[in-house]
Amino acid sequence: MSRIILPVLIGIGVVGYLMWKQFDPEEFAEINWTRHTLFWILGAGAILIVRHIAYSIRLFILSDKEFSFRKCIELIFIWEFSSAVSPTAVGGSAVAFFILAQEKLSTAKTATIVLYTIVLDTIFFIGTLPVLFLIFGPNMIRPNMTSLSDIDGWGFTFIGAYVLMAVYGSLFYYGLFVNPLQIKRLLVGFTKIRFLRKFRAGAIDLGNDMILASRDMKRKRWPFHVGAFLSTAVAWSCRFLLLNFLIIAFVDTVDMSFFSQGALFARLETMFVIIAFSPTPGGAGFVEILFSGFLTDYVNLKTNSLVISSIWRIITYYSYLLAGAIIIPNWIRKLLIARRRKRNTQKQKTANPDS
Repeated sequence: MSRIILPVLIGIGVVGYLMWKQFDPEEFAEINWTRHTLFWILGAGAILIVRHIAYSIRLFILSDKEFSFRKCIELIFIWEFSSAVSPTAVGGSAVAFFILAQEKLSTAKTATIVLYTIVLDTIFFIGTLPVLFLIFGPNMIRPNMTSLSDIDGWGFTFIGAYVLMAVYGSLFYYGLFVNPLQIKRLLVGFTKIRFLRKFRAGAIDLGNDMILASRDMKRKRWPFHVGAFLSTAVAWSCRFLLLNFLIIAFVDTVDMSFFSQGALFARLETMFVIIAFSPTPGGAGFVEILFSGFLTDYVNLKTNSLVISSIWRIITYYSYLLAGAIIIPNWIRKLLIARRRKRNTQKQKTANPDS
């Protein structure tokens, strides 16, 4: 227990310090805490729980139920913690390979889960954004944007990020479902360029993982894919709806109509496409800059913008840092105990070969 308590205390202390550094009491002193505000904040908390459950269901499906649902909930906490402390452009996927490998999954199964989650996430964005654009028009990209001729620097950034997302999503899809060997050759071929040579070993490993994952994916039937995509769609939708709820909580003048809230949802999804390529952990700093620029027609007061972004950060970012600080030490302890038992069993078999 002593090896668990100290890391937990250190982790909680660090999270508390980070929150204290970013907390501005003057901003929160100006909040008019009403039943309306508390109701929608609690609703945002409920949305976070639904999002976590949706991600857990996806992992439960992708693991072919090799993990219990309770185990999936624990692993998603660790996965989200990894996303919070790593650059958004990297995300938790790189760490997920390590996490799932510790859980005695086969290499093929591990590769399938991680690579297919990338494909599912990309399909959600690539598929839903054009539909939202047809419904809400260019205004979903930037405030007061009536046509594509009004596009500014952030608009071009969004288009570039969307195209890049579509390209790498298509490559992963082609590698998983069509021709993984060709993708491996392409990846290794890129490393022949002088400044990319140092990535050759990683490209070979990724190509091999894709071949293993492809073999596994081709055996899956359509209910597997439908369940995986629906849980992905619910999880990402909850991520955006959470901000919808917080804006409703603090902005009394916000339009509550379905169309207006749908337009806000579309704007938030646009914003997250750019955040996906943020170089900072959890999009920290980058998110706050985008928040004030992308939502000026919804959050027109500086104080509201700061308060909403701060509470959003607490709910979606610091909550997972705190949960990770508590869960990860115990998870590591279980891994060490399992390895110790495995070594002892091997020693006993070596000492008593007849047994």
